[in-house]
Amino acid sequence: MSDASGTAPVDEEARARNLVEAERKALHLFEEAGRRGLIAPGESERTVSDRVRDLGAELFGTDRHWHKRVVRSGPNTLLPYKENPPDRLIEADDIVFLDLGPIFAEWEADFGRTFVLGDDPVKHRLRDDLPRIFDAGRAHFEAHPDISGAELYAHVVGLAEEAGWEFGGAHSGHLVGEFPHEWIDGERIESYIAPGSDHAMRRTDPSGRRCHWILEVHLVDREGGFGGFFEQLLTLHR
Repeated sequence: MSDASGTAPVDEEARARNLVEAERKALHLFEEAGRRGLIAPGESERTVSDRVRDLGAELFGTDRHWHKRVVRSGPNTLLPYKENPPDRLIEADDIVFLDLGPIFAEWEADFGRTFVLGDDPVKHRLRDDLPRIFDAGRAHFEAHPDISGAELYAHVVGLAEEAGWEFGGAHSGHLVGEFPHEWIDGERIESYIAPGSDHAMRRTDPSGRRCHWILEVHLVDREGGFGGFFEQLLTLHR
């Protein structure tokens, strides 16, 4: 059924449920990859990426991702998403992060987690700071109803610096939704949580759908030669 304008109404509750369910499956995929020891010394980043992709097919019947699959270890963890470093063998004392965008029943998930394979206390501290800074960024977003993407980015960068890290990304998140999510446009800064994204984040897209956002935290220890990554839904909670 359509409204008077001829446009089908948007079931926002169903959209929210579907996005949360996609993220729940992504979380299960990451946890199962960890339990099965897929992220291990001696494996290449590409091998880990392929095995996690295949695990998604085994668990959920999907091997599609809406953005490139990212597995980074050691010094590669310093690099932002847009870079494409050579494949690298994971070492025994490495920090490793995964940034995957699996599609579940035509709904996008975008999920990132960091794994520390050795006992390095600085790497463990960085890994543990990632969700803490994410939660602080989400709390700031929830406390400021009219916040813009640029304002949230500046706040998250400040949180990283207060914790003693460099923020490693030119943005700290983006829109997410149905696949393909046409409103995510690399040429449109309004699609990102980034400098210059000056519109209120709480808005509707050109199709009249509520905007939902992913928040990304990329922390870097430039001197130590490593970084870490964490991302999940900002605007919806499991």
